[in-house]
Amino acid sequence: MEQVTFTQMKDGTAEEYRFLRSHEHRYVTGTPDRILAALRRLDDGLAGYRVSRFEHSVQSATRAEADGADVEMVVAALVHDIGDELAPENHSQLAAAIIRPYVRAEVTWVVNMHGVFQQLYYGHHVGIDQHAREAYRGHPWFDSCATFCERWDQASFDPDYSSKPLEHFEPMLREVFSRPPFDPAILQEP
Repeated sequence: MEQVTFTQMKDGTAEEYRFLRSHEHRYVTGTPDRILAALRRLDDGLAGYRVSRFEHSVQSATRAEADGADVEMVVAALVHDIGDELAPENHSQLAAAIIRPYVRAEVTWVVNMHGVFQQLYYGHHVGIDQHAREAYRGHPWFDSCATFCERWDQASFDPDYSSKPLEHFEPMLREVFSRPPFDPAILQEP
């Protein structure tokens, strides 16, 4: 079979769905490669900064690793802005949705909220609430997100910083994005 015959999902046969599942499995195993390609595309993104979004991403990951962050947080630092290309107004939420099936809930929350938390550094200059993150004070992962933003995200626009190359982080990225999705032992949902 080269393709299914149905035009509506409800008309598919068990054989067709087994066929599609095999294609889907091969596609899913390529997820790390597609994420690496998306990261590389960040080199052509938003202008005006002293470094590209790609350099910002590897710089953030380099800082996270240097601080002793675990593999999930290092990969989160690497991919936290991956949503910029398709969802510039909600890039944090897109990046969180991408990483969510593979990491603990804390990491997903930090990536999801970093867009709000980073407003602390520039909000007062552009007419948005610089202290919007205060609505989340008391959340169990508030301090984790504040640290993520302070030490790795907002500090990673330095053209003179010596970042590790993407290839250094590739094994970590492959480890995380090759995990079984939504594994309860990894997610540790509250």
